[in-house]
Amino acid sequence: MDTVRKYLIRPIEVVIAAMLAVMLVLVLLNVVLRYAFNSGITVTEELSRLLFVWLVFLGAAVALFERAHLGVDTLLHLLPRPAKIVCFVLSNAFMLYLSWLIFSGSWTQAEINYGSTTPVLGLSQSLYFVPVLIFTAMAMFWFSAMLLRSLRGRLSDNDLVGLKDEVAGAIAEAGPVDPR
Repeated sequence: MDTVRKYLIRPIEVVIAAMLAVMLVLVLLNVVLRYAFNSGITVTEELSRLLFVWLVFLGAAVALFERAHLGVDTLLHLLPRPAKIVCFVLSNAFMLYLSWLIFSGSWTQAEINYGSTTPVLGLSQSLYFVPVLIFTAMAMFWFSAMLLRSLRGRLSDNDLVGLKDEVAGAIAEAGPVDPR
């Protein structure tokens, strides 16, 4: 995971920070120009929107690799290890399939919108779908790797229940609830 973090995640985080900085400067500059000089830069809105789409999907890819997405795992803490493995395999297989559906739909949309251009910048509208393709390709890689690890039997308890919080830990330590 350290290699992935060093060569994949860290550069993406740098790109995300650069996009955020460019968006901040563009929007701030446009606001100042509108209020102080009653003018503005027309490119800022379109470019900020495009950068925001890229920022969101690249950020989602980073969050996936760092296992930082939201989830509810209260029930998983109560299950025995074999049931956790079954849930893990089913959820990763389902997410792999959904990632493929999103990838194929985004690919089709990118092809359809390739000839269409944005009104101000004149860029291809397909640029809005490229970050979705990148995210889903990375997600398919991640879910495939997790499924391979589960088939090889190399999953730790931390892999099976990725979220870590105090309430879930207390529930796991308490064990099954007595219905009396």
